[in-house]
Amino acid sequence: MTKIKLGPADFAEREMRGYEVGKRNVCIAKIHGRYKGLDDWCNHAGCLLSGGRIEGNMVVCPCHEVGFDMDTGHNETSPGVCDDQATVSVEVQDGVLLVDLPDSP
Repeated sequence: MTKIKLGPADFAEREMRGYEVGKRNVCIAKIHGRYKGLDDWCNHAGCLLSGGRIEGNMVVCPCHEVGFDMDTGHNETSPGVCDDQATVSVEVQDGVLLVDLPDSP
């Protein structure tokens, strides 16, 4: 695993941002004071989840309203429509957001 610095951990509560990390995009949100992350490209139709909205502990995709749990990536609203979303481990170190991404093969 490689730790990647994203930027300052300065989100407001329920704020969400998307980041390009190499060939991946990650969606990071602050919910209940904790930073959580998912792959940003929705596996249903490729829309960016970071352009959606937060409802409780879910991010809701802006294109087709599929909601994914930010802790587990579980598709909470439309299980028959698409798969669960991959999660990303997020931590804060010295005021900076870090994500763990698998090393490229």
